[in-house]
Amino acid sequence: MSTAKTTVYLAVADYRRLKALARATKRTTAQLVREAVAEYARRHAPRARPKSLGAGKSGRGDLAERAEELLDGLGRSR
Repeated sequence: MSTAKTTVYLAVADYRRLKALARATKRTTAQLVREAVAEYARRHAPRARPKSLGAGKSGRGDLAERAEELLDGLGRSR
């Protein structure tokens, strides 16, 4: 895993809770912060759109109004 160094300022009370949690779980505060950031980023990342979204876009804005006209005769033998 490649990492980048950063500095984060926390409220004193939050830092104390983080240190206590790290001791209780036998992990470092850095590990807990990395896990929290990774989870937050996963939850808030934009969701990928299906590639097919918009594949049938015609560029015409009147298709809905003309649906009956355009579908007239569909399914009839020629």
